[in-house]
Amino acid sequence: MSAEAADREAATSSRPCTPPQTCWFEFLLEESLLEKHLRKACPDPAPVQLIVQFLEQASKPSVNEQNQVQPPPDNKRNRILKLLALKVAAHLKWDLDILEKSLSVPVLNMLLNELLCISKVPPGTKHVDMDLSALPPTTAMAILLYNRWAIRTIVQSSFPVKQAKPGPPQLNVMNQMQQEKELTENILKVLKEQAADSILVLEAALKLNKDLYVHTMRTLDLLAVEPGTVNGETENSTAGLKIRTEEMQCQVCYDLGAAYFQQGSTDSAVYEKAREKFFRTKELIAEIGSLSLHCTIDEKRLAGYCQACDVLVPSSDNNSQQLTPYSEVHICLRSGSYQEVVQIFIEDNLTFTLPVQFRQSVLRELFQKAQQGNEALDEICFKICVCNTVRDILEGRTISVQFNQLFLRPNKEKIDFLLEVCSRSINVEKASDSLRGNMAAFLKNVCLGLEDLQYVFMISSHELFITLLKDEERKLLVEQMRKRSPRVNLCIKPVTSFYDIPASASVNIGQLEHQLILSVDPWRIRQILIELHGMTSERQFWTVSNKWEVPSVYSSVILGIKDNLTRDLVYILMAKGLHCSTVKDFPHSKQLFTACLELVTEFSPKLRQVMLNEMLLLDIRTHEAGVGQSGERPPSDLISRVRGYLEMRLPDIPLRQVVAEECVAFMLNWRENEYLTLQVPAFLFQNNPYVKLGQLLAATCKELPGPKESRRTAKDLWEVVVQICSVSNQHKRGNDGRVSLIKQRESTLGIMYRSELLSFIKKLREPLVLTIILSLFVKLHNVREDIVNDITAEHISIWPSSIPNLQSVDFEAVAITVKELVRYTLSINPNNHAWLIIQADIYFATNQHSAALHYYLQAGAVCSDFFNKAVPPDVYTDQVIKRMIKCCSLLNCHTQVAILCQFLREIDYKTAFKSLQEQNSHDAMDSYYDYIWDVTILEYLTYLHHKRGETDKRQIAIKAIGQTELNASNPEEVLQLAAQRRKKKFLQAMAKLYF
Repeated sequence: MSAEAADREAATSSRPCTPPQTCWFEFLLEESLLEKHLRKACPDPAPVQLIVQFLEQASKPSVNEQNQVQPPPDNKRNRILKLLALKVAAHLKWDLDILEKSLSVPVLNMLLNELLCISKVPPGTKHVDMDLSALPPTTAMAILLYNRWAIRTIVQSSFPVKQAKPGPPQLNVMNQMQQEKELTENILKVLKEQAADSILVLEAALKLNKDLYVHTMRTLDLLAVEPGTVNGETENSTAGLKIRTEEMQCQVCYDLGAAYFQQGSTDSAVYEKAREKFFRTKELIAEIGSLSLHCTIDEKRLAGYCQACDVLVPSSDNNSQQLTPYSEVHICLRSGSYQEVVQIFIEDNLTFTLPVQFRQSVLRELFQKAQQGNEALDEICFKICVCNTVRDILEGRTISVQFNQLFLRPNKEKIDFLLEVCSRSINVEKASDSLRGNMAAFLKNVCLGLEDLQYVFMISSHELFITLLKDEERKLLVEQMRKRSPRVNLCIKPVTSFYDIPASASVNIGQLEHQLILSVDPWRIRQILIELHGMTSERQFWTVSNKWEVPSVYSSVILGIKDNLTRDLVYILMAKGLHCSTVKDFPHSKQLFTACLELVTEFSPKLRQVMLNEMLLLDIRTHEAGVGQSGERPPSDLISRVRGYLEMRLPDIPLRQVVAEECVAFMLNWRENEYLTLQVPAFLFQNNPYVKLGQLLAATCKELPGPKESRRTAKDLWEVVVQICSVSNQHKRGNDGRVSLIKQRESTLGIMYRSELLSFIKKLREPLVLTIILSLFVKLHNVREDIVNDITAEHISIWPSSIPNLQSVDFEAVAITVKELVRYTLSINPNNHAWLIIQADIYFATNQHSAALHYYLQAGAVCSDFFNKAVPPDVYTDQVIKRMIKCCSLLNCHTQVAILCQFLREIDYKTAFKSLQEQNSHDAMDSYYDYIWDVTILEYLTYLHHKRGETDKRQIAIKAIGQTELNASNPEEVLQLAAQRRKKKFLQAMAKLYF
């Protein structure tokens, strides 16, 4: 049997192969054993893994006697390993699909470079400068393989890659992955720089008219035995595996087409070249047929490329009738003929030719253009969305959210177009029962969703609606509409046209009410109400929409207005203004409130003051949501108005607590502490809980720098908050006669409910005020008797250390409040290290150790420029370090524990040594030895590894000890610098693990 026949037999055999389990790359150094295993035809992944094993061993660096890393030696063993890797690839027929699937870019790059070397390609010579026709067949084929792989790799790198789900964080694995990623990026950078040359090489290959040969296991053996004598044989036509010209050109055309297609995203003219190559590939596949053993083209992918090229570059010899729907849509989009796209989509609703995903992508593209400022596309987006929705309905899918949003404000044109699309999308006579049922259900649902009667008439009187729905279904629909609104009076009998229906008074009232709901123009609202009151005097139009809500303290005054028109107008202006303020549409809210103020000034001083209060609240919110975000102080006029409101003593004026709440929060946020502590009237302090709370907070902020004995207001504030968080106990006698204790969660003992206090705090932004409140609640949390791990906070010492009636405090509610407050404060400033430490302590107290480490590390990172500077000792206190140590210990990261023990003011050798004795560590262990600067710990590590017989790890420890900067004779400054450098690197490595 010839060598080539033996290779073919090995490629087609299917008997399994079981390689040896231990050191089998060493076992296969005998070349004959490799051939025996490959003759048994292991599944493809097994030979490919052999390549990885061989090349890894051949490229493994050596270490000399001075422990210096040297490049891999060029000895016989390494040459044999490289040759074995090439022989495995030859066994796989140099199939790039298999090799790319299983080998990384660096490994495949190494393999193909070895192929170039053994194929006598001169090193340092550009492939584009070499004449392929004058080269030996195997040399030319090696060059083609390399350049094909180069452009295929570039194309593949442009595709999005799904990230693999990461496992547990391990530093050594992450370092290896990072090194491989960097190596891959460097290779890709070189390949992209040489991409133009690779394309020229492959274009030149298409001009070759001779068959080429690729190395087999036999030719590789001959080259390895005596290169000089074999060179003549490898140049003749009998050496290697024959690759026919047509097969080679087919593969090259496909790869060039993919490369040109990828370049077309930046240069659309290149798509023409891609189209030419792909269609040439199809012709060559037809010529070769199924006889090819070496030409493997993904024909489904090729068909997709061809279809895409047809769309991007339509052939000039095709007329418009021969274009595919894809091409027609693409041409229309490029030329801006969007109405033609709509017509294509309507026609496609009958044929179902275009996939739903393609239609949705067109809509997304148009939406993006519309959002970029092209308002003319809004109508087109609606029409395309209607076409897609009708297609979805016919195929039994649900209505999209986009359709509901675009159809939120229907008009006559939209209804007309919807009915046109529905009529043209179904052939009623030939349609199946399911299609007819889907369309009928859709039209019914549209009717039920409409509030305007005229639009309901337009649909219910349409020919398609009458054809699809039976009389009983139409009657049932009418009944449903009547139940929904008492003013709807539908005509059951079909009419020929909506325009033949005379406009009744009820229809006009419905239209005006609809306009009244939508309008935010105060003068238009007044005009509509005048028209409505002219039509009927029996209606209360402030009840038209259930979305119009006015606080009860105001509504009782407004509804007492005797004149119906004035009452409706004041109520609606107030309700719409409050709604606009809630949704932060402050300009419209200002217009509505101003109009309402002008109106009520004429007849009601009470309502005038109400409107002035609401406009003050609106101005506060406008400033806080606008320039206040950037730190610009509010104008003095606004501060004066806030003071005026707080000091107001007008009797019988309805007041909303939220106005006082936001006024006090406003004064605290802009540090008006002097006013709150000294100038607020006493009656206001007694009667308004928010003013009282604000005064206590402001006074505590002022007294904070003073001695502890002077902090009387801190104690008052503590008592107020304790009362708010206390529960009232009630006794209840059950059916069995026993008395049970009931705790009221929302106590009325305090000046406000806990939920009201939390709502008030979430309006504050001043860091000092938030820190004081947070420390108060943290202290209240720590007072609990069964607490195991205290939470630390700034200024925690100013609060009392005990509570007389401990059982009355709802500590569960306190814990929830602390978590809410920390979450809120970090949303205000995520870089406040004190708040981050509190969040870390909370996680530590609840045994969430990984999350606790995350926030401990984040607290250190934000105050040290990501550990490039030393972390301040008041941030990483001994307590914080000890908690980090405990977290690492419970996570079984024992080497990290030993390193953190060095961070303490007095190194905890006992804990460090005990942790190093653990053998089930989940961290990188010896990879962390470079971060240890304490020689005692390193010496203990050396002893420990020697005792266990772990020679490699002992050498690493010895190497760490031997660093000159750790010499005990060094000056103290040098030792501190060495420790600081290792602290920095260790904390940065930890941050990469836990961030």
